[in-house]
Amino acid sequence: MPGRRKLIIVSNRGPVGYTLGHDGELAARRGGGGLVTALRSLVSHHDVTWIASVMSEGDRLMVERHDGHAWEERARDGSEYRLRLVWHPLQAYDWYYNVVANPVLWFAQHYLWDLAASPDWDHGLHNAWHNGYLAVNANFASAVLSELEREPDAAVFFHDYHLYVVPRLVRERAPQATLAHFVHIPWPQADYWRVLPEEIRRAVHEGMLANDVVGFHTERWRRNFLRSCEDIVEARVDYDASEVVHGGRRVAANARPISVDPPEFEELSESDAVLSEEATILSSRRDYLVLRVDRTDPSKNVVRGLRAYELFLEAHPELHGRVQMLALLDPSRQDIPEYAEYLAAIQRAARTVNDRFQQPGWVPLDLQIADNFAQSVAAYKQFDVLLVNAIFDGLNLVAKEAPLVNERDGVLVLSENTGVHEELGDWALTVNPFDVAGQAEAIFSALTMSAEERRRRIEAIRTTVREHDIGRWIADQLADLERADTGPMAAVEA
Repeated sequence: MPGRRKLIIVSNRGPVGYTLGHDGELAARRGGGGLVTALRSLVSHHDVTWIASVMSEGDRLMVERHDGHAWEERARDGSEYRLRLVWHPLQAYDWYYNVVANPVLWFAQHYLWDLAASPDWDHGLHNAWHNGYLAVNANFASAVLSELEREPDAAVFFHDYHLYVVPRLVRERAPQATLAHFVHIPWPQADYWRVLPEEIRRAVHEGMLANDVVGFHTERWRRNFLRSCEDIVEARVDYDASEVVHGGRRVAANARPISVDPPEFEELSESDAVLSEEATILSSRRDYLVLRVDRTDPSKNVVRGLRAYELFLEAHPELHGRVQMLALLDPSRQDIPEYAEYLAAIQRAARTVNDRFQQPGWVPLDLQIADNFAQSVAAYKQFDVLLVNAIFDGLNLVAKEAPLVNERDGVLVLSENTGVHEELGDWALTVNPFDVAGQAEAIFSALTMSAEERRRRIEAIRTTVREHDIGRWIADQLADLERADTGPMAAVEA
């Protein structure tokens, strides 16, 4: 890991949130999400200020108590860092998050629209863009600039699709700052960006190109970024060097797949909470367990996965009563109509499977809608087949987490459109996410694979994940920042 340095991390969701107790005291709780987990070790090794959005009334009260400034917090391991939460007007934040960031940017970057029918851009989107997304990004930029005044040598590390405009706003006021931006979701091909109004797609690309370094999980997303910069904002691209020249600056684009902390995850798998959930699973498991662990997000392709399992049961009556699918789904963004409608579609698909095939004493599909990470880890240990069939995914950490702790030499069935396929595809059964018949066949192939082949595949996955762990991902990010500080990423002749 590179030497200790000053970092400003910027993300929509923070590492902790605050709740107001009955006694009037504010209590900190650890924030959720893979990003928070991934970046936690940065706090242990560097001087970190973390900037994020106010998410609750408790968060807002903390901001008031500190007059809008940062305060000292402690990570779980006792490491100190500074936390600054940014309050946004509720209407602006709703437009930013529930109108632009998720139904527009997320859908664009995961190819989720049925273009013959949607989207239809009206004045509502343009209003939400100007008075929501741009307004919230401007609030973040003000906070970053304030922290750079305090620590001019700090590097700024932006994360994800919520903050695309912030780097340009910061660059305009702090031209010498070192800025990096990591995108944790896919970057689509240039033509798909043209679904968005020109103002929005140009602002996204120009914001990203205000950084010194941009990062993606895969070579596939990196290549798409380079091409879209060329097509959308007429930037000059050096594909061999993976650099973009635009606005008098040279920007590096890198592929750095994120990972997990294997020792920590393996320790978690033996925790009391996980062992209790595992006992429940074992008490009712059949000969074979097909597992999926996802959010109820349209990009995760749950409905097609359930349809594939239905086709598998239709083709293999000899396995009725011997196999069960366990679908553990975390309800996602239910304030957004598209997500609420998709959850209902999942429930209808699950009912269809059980209505067709259930028998006395056997329910072929166990669908559980809950946020229960301990249960998910317990199920990781017990699967025979892990189905990850996302339409598109920036990476997909489930495909890395589950094999680490699995005790049955389970087989990974993996969509070719997940970012993690670039690393693990050689040892998974690859499927096309739209081919439900192919997914059904892959489930059967996984269940009938020889014990030796199953073991060879899962051991190769484990070796790869352990060698390319979260520590290596962070080290690569910091090395990229070091090169940005000392290399040719500064201003160039236009």
